[in-house]
Amino acid sequence: MNLRIWKSISGMGALALVFSIAPAAMAQCGLPNKPIKHSNWRPQYGATTPQLLLAGLDGFEDHEPIVGMWHAVFTAQTQDGETIPVPGGVVIDNSVVVWHPDGKEIMNSARSAQDGNFCLGVWKRTGERSYLLNHIPWQGNVYDPTVPPDTIGLPQAGAQIIEKITLSPDGNSYSGTFTLHAYDPSGNVYIWFTGTLSAKRITPDTPFSALL
Repeated sequence: MNLRIWKSISGMGALALVFSIAPAAMAQCGLPNKPIKHSNWRPQYGATTPQLLLAGLDGFEDHEPIVGMWHAVFTAQTQDGETIPVPGGVVIDNSVVVWHPDGKEIMNSARSAQDGNFCLGVWKRTGERSYLLNHIPWQGNVYDPTVPPDTIGLPQAGAQIIEKITLSPDGNSYSGTFTLHAYDPSGNVYIWFTGTLSAKRITPDTPFSALL
């Protein structure tokens, strides 16, 4: 009798030990230690048919179709109010851009790192598929012809890029216009551009060659 009771107590102790260790083991393996939400059907803004979204992905429960990673090309058409005498304009930036669901944006420019090739912005939706982006980068020796391109120039305050863009119906590209004002440390505009931009969505299957 005592032997059976001891075996029962030992078994319950081992079982309790297993349950106490399991959550820690799951966390160490990268599994969530909180309940996983079920996926549900939630219509995408402007879509005619429901789109399956994962409600467990925090921040994507109210999904904006602009959210994601993009390859954006900026082509200047005017400089300081004068038309640039180059057919089609001049490409002044080739960037990888991420639009975050919380209204923030980050850009990794193809410019030299010493010129400040990472910059930030904030955006809002202005229509069914239209958006306004206020992008403010700090700058290095950008546009300064007196500084050799292979040296680090003096800080030149920064710039402001205002983008007005429209997302394509399929959500895989966008296009629009931009204005860029570059400022000196005193807050004076020393050069400004207007132009057009276009972007294509970057997916897990996008090759690097597509960005060139």
